[in-house]
Amino acid sequence: MFGTIKTIILENIWWRNQIRHLAIVELQKTIRGTVLGWLWLFIKPIMYIAVFWFALEVGLRADRIIGNYPFIIWLAIGIISWFYMQDAIGVGSNLYKRYSYLINRVSFPPSVIPSFYNFSNLIVFSISMIVLIALMAVFGETPSIHALQVPILALMMFVFFILFSLMTSPIAAISKDFANLTKALTMPIFWISGVIFNIDSINIPWLKWVFAFNPVSFFVTAYRDALLGHTWVWERPGILPIFGLVLLFTFVMALQAHRRLGWEVADAL
Repeated sequence: MFGTIKTIILENIWWRNQIRHLAIVELQKTIRGTVLGWLWLFIKPIMYIAVFWFALEVGLRADRIIGNYPFIIWLAIGIISWFYMQDAIGVGSNLYKRYSYLINRVSFPPSVIPSFYNFSNLIVFSISMIVLIALMAVFGETPSIHALQVPILALMMFVFFILFSLMTSPIAAISKDFANLTKALTMPIFWISGVIFNIDSINIPWLKWVFAFNPVSFFVTAYRDALLGHTWVWERPGILPIFGLVLLFTFVMALQAHRRLGWEVADAL
């Protein structure tokens, strides 16, 4: 296992320039041939935020269950976080097939593929968060010192979903059923992870405990606590240790999948 860890780390260090380059190329593929250019990276999240804001605040009056925060800011934090995690789950679990030409034609290390793909998403997420924090001032919500958690949480999210891709991509490369399953689960995860509802409003203790094991719920809640709740992530009882267990499990399973299935990926592709 330690040999696998060493190999993955060294591959990412040796290919670090290619990681940066391919991350930019991944973003450029989205905007190539468009008039609005880089704006297309942010138009979809803005549309989602606007639609959900209208449906939930104007239509269902959901703003009454989130506290004294501007509902659109509370919602935007969840949607922006979700867009990173949506790609990390839906596309990130099938990266080896998506970039099979790198593995088969140029002998690209498979462990590097999740790094550059997640890095490209992290760039968009970071810019979106910076803009959101600036807009918070318009609504009278000045970030406190607790906002310093945001870069740390972003790094944790980045590392976690690299491990998630390392765990799932080898399986998806070999099993089409598994690849289809992860895509199918993306939308249910969105609806049950607290992206558009307040987990604190749930009055069922055991269900709240289950939510604590959901990494999507963890990150969405942690970002909202940092920017709006003015609390530290460790101040929620048990949430950080539980996420640590989930991270450890994902780490171990990622190493196992990479070690046992990595050599079969090129043949399967």
